[in-house]
Amino acid sequence: MGDAFEALGLSIPSIIANMVNFLILLAIIRLVLYKPILGMLDDRRERIAEGLNAAETARAEAAQAQANIQEQLQTARQEGQELVANAQNIASRIQSEAREQATRDRDAAMERARAEIQLERDRAIDELRKEFATITVQAAGRVIGESLDENAHRRIIEETLAESKFSGN
Repeated sequence: MGDAFEALGLSIPSIIANMVNFLILLAIIRLVLYKPILGMLDDRRERIAEGLNAAETARAEAAQAQANIQEQLQTARQEGQELVANAQNIASRIQSEAREQATRDRDAAMERARAEIQLERDRAIDELRKEFATITVQAAGRVIGESLDENAHRRIIEETLAESKFSGN
């Protein structure tokens, strides 16, 4: 077997020396590089885990904030609808009160107009009586041919008219 190694250009002492060098190099690398690299990888894994946890927490907080916003929007919509309903009720009440006031005003104006008409009617009847009395006294004076006591005749005519259908009763 030694000849086979020599034919390939290999020697057992150089292979053993290379193996020892490799093992020493492996031990040095393990001590110097492997542990710090593992520490860096562990730190990086922890930072990534913290970042993922922070992202999950932020996602949960965002979802909660979105739910709060939706709840506030719903509350605002309900309050807005209540305000609109209240405004419509107030408008209906104001319209109803305005109609009622207009009806009361119209009825009062009608009553005043009736009272004025009755007053004017009474004045016209009274004026008609006075004119009728004057015309009657003048006519009677002409018929009799002499001047009668106008006040006495007026009183008699007024009494007669009061008893007649011109009295307005």
